[in-house]
Amino acid sequence: MEATAPSELVVARSLLRPTLVALCITEITSWGVLYYAFPVLADSLSSDTGWSRATATAAFSGSLLVAAAIGIPVGRLLDRFGPHRVMTAGSVVASVTVVGIAFAPNLLVFFAWWVVAGVTMAAIFYQPAFAALTRWYGHDRIHALTVLTLAAGFSSTIFAPLTGALISRFDWRTTYLVLAVVLAVVTIPLHAWFLRPPWPEARSAPEEEAATGAVGGILHSRAFVCLTAGLALGAFAAFAVVFNLVPLLTGRGLSTEMAAWALGLGGVGQVLGRTGYRRVVASTTVGQRTVGILLASATAIAVLGVLPGPAVALIAMAMVVGALRGIATLLQATAVSDRWGSEHYGAVSGVLTAPVMMAMAIAPWAGAAIASLTGYPALFVVLAGTGGAGALIAVGSTPRRTGSRPGPRHGGQPGADQQHEVASAVTEPSG
Repeated sequence: MEATAPSELVVARSLLRPTLVALCITEITSWGVLYYAFPVLADSLSSDTGWSRATATAAFSGSLLVAAAIGIPVGRLLDRFGPHRVMTAGSVVASVTVVGIAFAPNLLVFFAWWVVAGVTMAAIFYQPAFAALTRWYGHDRIHALTVLTLAAGFSSTIFAPLTGALISRFDWRTTYLVLAVVLAVVTIPLHAWFLRPPWPEARSAPEEEAATGAVGGILHSRAFVCLTAGLALGAFAAFAVVFNLVPLLTGRGLSTEMAAWALGLGGVGQVLGRTGYRRVVASTTVGQRTVGILLASATAIAVLGVLPGPAVALIAMAMVVGALRGIATLLQATAVSDRWGSEHYGAVSGVLTAPVMMAMAIAPWAGAAIASLTGYPALFVVLAGTGGAGALIAVGSTPRRTGSRPGPRHGGQPGADQQHEVASAVTEPSG
């Protein structure tokens, strides 16, 4: 094993290749079954049960809110025990949960199972995978995170058509049962067998107390508050765009089919955007890329909102917005470790993720509500302003430095100069 700084555990790359491949497969499957299958099944579910689509969707979005809240204690468990126990248990419970959703006899039980699904999302979605790769890969974490998010970006490409094929032959309950089997067969063994690289020993009581104090200092710092607010506003704007793109484009004269293709190509743009993130990191400081990516996303949303056509230009802008949304995923994944190192990544990232996921959960309804008052072009201008406000707030997301030399431009474990920055951030009051 390579020598490491005390705050991170870097494992030899040869030991991690199977782990990274396994996580790519399980993230594709987890997102596909628990997230992307629902929009495909919602209409069939509503027709069969008599529950309105809005009501059924409320249960689904409620699971995202639960995942946001549960992500905080899950992050602390990850720091203490590592991803093996957390993600394996999460995949077992998730498989049972999908079966429960399939057999839900009434709306109350349906909502209850989606609450449980939210708990499992916190245990098997991006956050625990990001925490594991950040700790194991150390300085080379951007490579691992990029590979993971590139692979997971194809989750909708795989599972939306698969779910569509299943629902064309079965009802929604049987479809969910089939997907539950897929989830169990794929994720449980991979999490159980491949998430076993070494993890730091659990801390002693004094070390745990010191860690708690360090985490508290980070969470109350001005930089963390600004970072969280900026990313949450950016996520709200980005995901409101996803759920309101089709009506915007059909209002510009595109057919529903072509608008759907634009939405799908936005997903392709998301994957392509992630491939360029390492170059962004190499040429910017952490503060520059945080503000720059949020500002670029807001600008692209504004252009999409006011661009009258033609169809090719609208689709191209949808891809640009998707690419920036993909880059923002990696920006969030590396935001904590770039600023404060990886020792407390799980706990700090759990708190950071909570408001971001809440913003993602309420974005579809809020966007639709605004559009009902203003129309879709004006909605996109409002969303651009929201994202721009996030970029402005993110100006304060870089921890204050006490040293005279600038820190490294790229992400990584803080060097000597960055350690001063970290110490300053930990003791700095929020403001």
